[in-house]
Formats: sequence, structure tokens, C-alpha cells
Amino acid sequence: MKLLANVIAVLATLVGMLWVLQGTNIVRGSFMSGQSLWLYIGIALVIGGAAALWWINLRS
Repeated sequence: MKLLANVIAVLATLVGMLWVLQGTNIVRGSFMSGQSLWLYIGIALVIGGAAALWWINLRS
């Protein structure tokens, strides 16, 4: 169960990083490119994923 939670937290962090890059228009070719809303959503997801990863591994 802990492995699955770690995988989900890492995937959330990576998706958040992608959304940050799209929101800043570094990664182009999507409707999200250049939209600051996706920058903020991505930042929130990166913080949430990293916090979840920390919390999951803290409980061991």
C-alpha cells in the first residue's frame, strides 16, 4: 500500500511540474500553454504531491 501511495504522489508531482512548464509556455502545443491558471494549478499540485510524499514516508 505504501508503494502505491508513493507512486501516486510522485506521479502527481511530475504532472504538476508539467503543468507549471505549460503554464509558463516552456512546453507548447496544448490549450494549457501560456495560461497562467495552469501555472498556479501546477504549483499547487507540486506542493501537494511533495507534501504527500513526505507525509507517507514520515509515518514509517
